[in-house]
Amino acid sequence: MKIKRADINRIEDYLWEIPRSFRSNMRVPARILASEPLLEAIMEDRSLVQLVNAASLPGIKGASLVMPDVHEGYGFPIGGVAATLYPEGAISPGGIGYDINCGVRLLTSSQNIEEIKGKLEELSRELYAQIPSGMGKGGQIKLSSAEIDQVLLKGAEWAVEKGYGDKEDLAFMESKGRLEDADPSLVSDMAKKRGADQLGTIGSGNHFVEVDYVEEIYDTSIAAAYGLSKGMVVVLIHTGSRGLGHQIATDNIRKIMSSMP
Repeated sequence: MKIKRADINRIEDYLWEIPRSFRSNMRVPARILASEPLLEAIMEDRSLVQLVNAASLPGIKGASLVMPDVHEGYGFPIGGVAATLYPEGAISPGGIGYDINCGVRLLTSSQNIEEIKGKLEELSRELYAQIPSGMGKGGQIKLSSAEIDQVLLKGAEWAVEKGYGDKEDLAFMESKGRLEDADPSLVSDMAKKRGADQLGTIGSGNHFVEVDYVEEIYDTSIAAAYGLSKGMVVVLIHTGSRGLGHQIATDNIRKIMSSMP
């Protein structure tokens, strides 16, 4: 199946839609958040085909959506969002991949681009030395099984207690960085073992640490809410739960497959 530009309707300046009429089994429209040049780039891989596939899921509500970072995934597109309603709604724990809590965060800094322009090479070397990256690569933080339990139980609160973050950061995180019903006893020993040395690391695939700066402000009220100013150096961090999350997904998908062959 090939999706052509003529199949996509413009809804707003940065919102596009593939209507339900595009394919007979679509239950909802498929929507894309992107600029027009970005839309053209998105069409180069199978992202939109996967988005249409997601729009055909049982129980899906509203629309299947992709964010501007969309690219081709395993089943669903990376950057995809879909909500299904119980009881008829489909559950697909590995739809995008096995990396639980994979995501991107933006870290502000007190530096201006003019202050670091002459130090970019030095900065990149230091970041590479301090932040382990790559398949299976561990870091400097080594945790026991009991400590892993505390990480799973407390989430970002644990990092703040250990000096890896500031208490004020918690207010800007979903659920303040922890889930109230977390139960470490449900996580296998193998998963804990795989995650024991991977806190503070990046991993492989499309994960990264990227140093950027704010080139232009388009909405001053939103920028102020996020603490952003023109020329500010920011750090974009893309990572997930590494071996810990992959093993948790593996363990539970096996259970699902055995009970629902």
